[in-house]
Amino acid sequence: MPTIQQIAEAFSSHRFREVYDYLHPQVEWVLVGAARLEGPDQVKVACEQSLEQLSRTSTQFLRFKSVVGTDAVAVDTVAKYVDARWQGSFVRSCDVYEFVQGWLVGITSYTAEIEADDVR
Repeated sequence: MPTIQQIAEAFSSHRFREVYDYLHPQVEWVLVGAARLEGPDQVKVACEQSLEQLSRTSTQFLRFKSVVGTDAVAVDTVAKYVDARWQGSFVRSCDVYEFVQGWLVGITSYTAEIEADDVR
């Protein structure tokens, strides 16, 4: 079984399918300012939609830092997304993952598109 850090880092790096087996039946994913997803089915649908969009995009993580506690992990990232139609965009995100007995029970995601000059 992977550690909570490995589960969180897989999700934050868009390797969603690696996490599906560890979603708690009452998992909740809050995309701050956008949506609240409840239950594994809603989370998986959103992940699969994201993977479909990402299949046409290259992703480069410029920052990927994790902070790990006993039952929570925070992952702070800056990613550059590029596809054939546009120059690309930079997105800064912080995901906070909550666990109970190894099950992922909560995800809170903060994301914002940033200018290239703001990449640090």
